[in-house]
Amino acid sequence: MQTENKTSPYYRTKLRGLYTTAKADAEAECSILRHALDKIAEIKSLLEERRIAAKMAGVYSDSDPPRKTMRRGVLMTLLQQSAMTLPLWIGKPGESPPPLCGATPASSDYVAKQGDKVAARVKSVEGDEQWILAEVVSYNHSTNKYEVDDIDEEGKERHMLSRRRIIPLPQWKANPETDPEALFSKDQLVLALYPQTTCFYRALIHTPPHRPQDDYSVLFEDTSYPDGYSPPLNVAQRYVVACKENKKK
Repeated sequence: MQTENKTSPYYRTKLRGLYTTAKADAEAECSILRHALDKIAEIKSLLEERRIAAKMAGVYSDSDPPRKTMRRGVLMTLLQQSAMTLPLWIGKPGESPPPLCGATPASSDYVAKQGDKVAARVKSVEGDEQWILAEVVSYNHSTNKYEVDDIDEEGKERHMLSRRRIIPLPQWKANPETDPEALFSKDQLVLALYPQTTCFYRALIHTPPHRPQDDYSVLFEDTSYPDGYSPPLNVAQRYVVACKENKKK
């Protein structure tokens, strides 16, 4: 004869109490972690303000000698660090990722701030147009134009560009495990920063990130290959944005 195991009212009440306590502890820990993340963001913002202030002082002070161009290797390392330290968006249950989280575009009225990194469409010396990694210097609301510096020239190359020639970079990484809708999907056309360069080129998403720390795997358009695309290359979420151009036919 099979004996049916039943939980007594006492143990049900005790178990309910343990669940309630565990839930409260988890919520308290979550609150502490969010507060810590806010503090980290505040510290990073202060450091960025100091960097911008030092840069502006170096650019506009007539008494200071011209700054030396940053070595290529140092610049590439800084760009990699910027991608790695981009904060991961951690929303509350049911909360949608905000604009500029992963592939989520900026709002139509968004204006990038001084010091923000953007993809900027500029004319090269040869007259061709290309997308470069740039830093916002200022925005003129009367003309709706940005003043940006080519990140590779440290202020030597400055451009005045309309808003349609600027694409803000993501400010948060999207978590593939919780917010996959905030990522570009396979075969989607994007602009991606080619590894070890400061230029964006058209590419197709080969594989989206599977984990928060993963990069995109992309196929860059390249006519030197039979199918017109390069082998898969990894590009961080920080440097992948929506392509404003139509796909080549």
